[in-house]
Amino acid sequence: QVQLVESGGGLVQAGGSLRLSCAASGRTFSGYAMGCFRQTPGKEREFVTAVNWSGGRTDYADSVKGRFTISRDNAKNTVYLQMNSLKPEDTAVYYCAAVRALGIPTGARTYESWGQGTQVTVSS
Repeated sequence: QVQLVESGGGLVQAGGSLRLSCAASGRTFSGYAMGCFRQTPGKEREFVTAVNWSGGRTDYADSVKGRFTISRDNAKNTVYLQMNSLKPEDTAVYYCAAVRALGIPTGARTYESWGQGTQVTVSS
């Protein structure tokens, strides 16, 4: 498994932008699909986006399409989530996750490793 450390969360006004980073260590990073999920109190962890091992394929939840962009730099063992046009409903704890897979899984239970989470708060 890989170890994941997230950074970049914070407080932003509606319409603003944030970029989250997820740094991986411990295994061959390029062998892993990477996902991003978010969670609010009392709700299940929700799929946001994922990228395949090479960065050539991505998938997004309908709620973030056109606003969020996931990318990865395998040379730096890092995944990035650029979040633009943020809305108050994007407020959540955001988690990155990793799984050894060729595709881009969207189910949280599929993922093997998780970061500690980072809080994103969007004020109206």
